[in-house]
Amino acid sequence: MSDGGNDPVAAADVARAKALVRGAFAAVPQPARWALRGSSEGTEPFLVEEEFGARGDWTTLDAAFLDQAPDGYGSALSFLSDEAFRHYLPAYLLADLDGALQRVEPDFHLWHGLTDENAARPVNPRRYGARSWADYARFRFSVFTRAEVEAIVAYLRVKAAQDPELTGPRIAQALARYWLPRLERDAERAP
Repeated sequence: MSDGGNDPVAAADVARAKALVRGAFAAVPQPARWALRGSSEGTEPFLVEEEFGARGDWTTLDAAFLDQAPDGYGSALSFLSDEAFRHYLPAYLLADLDGALQRVEPDFHLWHGLTDENAARPVNPRRYGARSWADYARFRFSVFTRAEVEAIVAYLRVKAAQDPELTGPRIAQALARYWLPRLERDAERAP
């Protein structure tokens, strides 16, 4: 995971994305411990609650913690509540932009459900009926403000440029299907 290497344009894009992330998420409140986990199924959500509940806000978390949380699984982004996802996501984005994550891929959590391959796929028909991955993603991402969406778009554009063969096309679909229309819609609603 490169930070742009010697390419000054890519380095400038990374620096811009990092500045947008820091600015957009600076005032997002830390959720209460009871609001950290998004599920009560299995052990991982409870490990997430325990580990993140014992930590400070997102600005205090280092990449080593993020890459293993919880308990070496590196799956915390899958088990955080929507509120906690919004609060802790910037720590993951910054660590990823710094090339400091080895296991966790925050971009996956921002494009999954928004691509041709999985948008219409049901999440779990027995439990959630007709809810698709796109429905899940749109609901989860609805918590983000316009500035946060702008920061996420900048991050996703960097990630797409860093991996144009594999992740790039998926990110392009997610940008076209959700993130860019959302940014445009939010701009139209702004006072």
